[in-house]
Amino acid sequence: MFYFRDQADLNMGQVKKKHPFLLSNTMIKESNNDLLHYEIKGAPEGAPWLVFVHGAGGSIRTWQFQVEHFEKDFRLLLLDLRDHGYSKDITPVYDAYDFDIVSNDILKIIDQLNIKRAHFMSLSVGSVILQKIDILRPKLIDKMVMAGAIFDGSKYMYAFVHCGKLLTNIIPFRAFYSLFSFIVLPRKNHRLSRYVFRKQSRRMTTAEYLKWVHLYKPFFKLIKQYVNRELPRPCLIVMGNQDHIFLKSAKTFAIKQKNAVLTVINGCGHVVSIESPKIFNQLALDFIKNKTIPKEVQTDKPVPYKWKDLKALGA
Repeated sequence: MFYFRDQADLNMGQVKKKHPFLLSNTMIKESNNDLLHYEIKGAPEGAPWLVFVHGAGGSIRTWQFQVEHFEKDFRLLLLDLRDHGYSKDITPVYDAYDFDIVSNDILKIIDQLNIKRAHFMSLSVGSVILQKIDILRPKLIDKMVMAGAIFDGSKYMYAFVHCGKLLTNIIPFRAFYSLFSFIVLPRKNHRLSRYVFRKQSRRMTTAEYLKWVHLYKPFFKLIKQYVNRELPRPCLIVMGNQDHIFLKSAKTFAIKQKNAVLTVINGCGHVVSIESPKIFNQLALDFIKNKTIPKEVQTDKPVPYKWKDLKALGA
């Protein structure tokens, strides 16, 4: 069963409380344990699909700064990955996850909605999941936009991931997540990104988080496979010049791949879609519409990052 915001039914009060950033013509999937929670927004049937894949610890709300910009031209499919947001107790249940499991969760929704072709947008670890989907369903994806993309299978990244796994056995999950967010997003202007992801990650339990930690095992094999194959479709990679962990590998990938376009937003860190949403949105839209993309741009006025302003955003 689905709900539409413009329906005058008695249940909408509860739906709006549960999903406070709903816009017009929003369709919501009711709880169903064999499918991820997802929402459909934007243009009516017949418009091109744009599928959003958030990163680890995120949710549909990760894309709150993108929805309004893209809903005019696209039919948007937003989803909560397994154990994230409202995607809880998804069946079948696994002791640990790999990229086949999390990718096939998404493909089940794609198949149910009979989506044959779509543009995809991803953030952070979502880009690795998107890489797996690109391998599994090469005819599904039209164009890809990757924000804060991850292509790093180096020894440095190997040590970084394994240190993180070790710390999960020493300190509580939330303390680790807080520490990790400071490592990846250390600057003052990254505060909103840290705030959004910490807040969204509160919906994850320690047991759920530990299942996701197991993604480190197939991570390097998948990265190596993807980096060494020829990219068969147009891909826009949007990085921040302050992304001190992942920018270098993104540049290397873009140089090797003729279908990859890299643009760097100066003044941004890892989560460019939150730190500079207006510029990111326009870059992504221009790319999908086959317009020329600059190699680098300067960030616009950043979204507020004072604590009182963050809370006022309801991020």
